[in-house]
Amino acid sequence: MEQGQLFRQMIEFNKMAFDNTFGAIVTFQEQMEKMTNAMLVQSAWLPEDGRKALDEWIKSYKKGRDDFKKVVDEGFQKVESFFNKTDGQPKSAGL
Repeated sequence: MEQGQLFRQMIEFNKMAFDNTFGAIVTFQEQMEKMTNAMLVQSAWLPEDGRKALDEWIKSYKKGRDDFKKVVDEGFQKVESFFNKTDGQPKSAGL
């Protein structure tokens, strides 16, 4: 098997594993958000400022999560483009 093809398959596997794990984490976080919102609706003792703080916290971690996913996807694209560029170049006699 060609070395470039082996590396491409490794990258594809890692990207798929990351995407699946990330999807599971997102699902878990969304479920926790629903539970938190349900608790907040039933909690009359929590002041409005506390609810706003929790809402801001939720928005913050969602933004961080989305930014992280974007950076990782860009990294995978760079690696894939690197392997696509090297496929078109002639191979060195020593390699």
